[in-house]
Amino acid sequence: MPTGEHILEVNLGNFQEAVIALSQKTLVLVDFWAPWCGPCRALGPILEKLAEEMQGAFVLAKINSDENQELSQKYQVRGIPAVKAFKNGQVVDEFTGALPESAIRQFLEKHLPKPGDDLRAAAMDAMAQGKTAEAQALLQEALQQNPRNDQARLALAHLAIQQGQHAEAQAQIDAMSPLFQMETEVEGLKALLEFTEEARKAPPISALEATIAQEKGDTRALAMYQRALVLLMQGQETAALDQLIEMVERHKNYEDGLARKTILKIFALHGNQGAMVEQYRTKLSRALY
Repeated sequence: MPTGEHILEVNLGNFQEAVIALSQKTLVLVDFWAPWCGPCRALGPILEKLAEEMQGAFVLAKINSDENQELSQKYQVRGIPAVKAFKNGQVVDEFTGALPESAIRQFLEKHLPKPGDDLRAAAMDAMAQGKTAEAQALLQEALQQNPRNDQARLALAHLAIQQGQHAEAQAQIDAMSPLFQMETEVEGLKALLEFTEEARKAPPISALEATIAQEKGDTRALAMYQRALVLLMQGQETAALDQLIEMVERHKNYEDGLARKTILKIFALHGNQGAMVEQYRTKLSRALY
């Protein structure tokens, strides 16, 4: 088995150092294989070739699954070859079976640093400090280095929304790769654009509250929806969700389940995780059933 700076033979004894610790600094691709496995013999040379070709972009850790069954069990290896990508000590992606070289390159591309990533990281720091103009310039420079840096476009779209430049935000979304547009963060961004536009067109909240109190049917349902979006844009997220839960209870079928769909889009703004999401996911389930 070839070994060297970019290809390591790993076992239980050195796993912590060679995979967990090293993955804090760089991508580590762990290849669970066995000498008797035909597909492993096909895949191994491809992985080794890429590790040498990319000269440190990632480290390939080879683990004989027969000799390291404790590691195989810990990482739920049910078939080999099994390849798991480690970053920051955690498995972030994986595949099983002997993929062709083109597919492995695509797999790696998702996790390897891209040109302009250092500029994007600096831009995120600037955004956190409220330095909007500096962040915007850094992100534009990152895109000049790599027009396919979708994470930079995502950050620019967020900045555009903050500045009320909705057409610019939509343009950044449209320029993202189709696959990246399906990411939860982007779905949340699309929802934020939609919510901002709908809230802008809504009547004053006092008028909406009067309609909710006095009207019935679709008229009240629409007012409840608009009030929820206005509250959301005012930063009153839980109040907005409470309004939408009530809308589910009273007008479940309005506009093909608009209230439920809106709640799910709000969840997407949070990456579909977190205490608030779990709390309102339970409330939504109860309201529906």
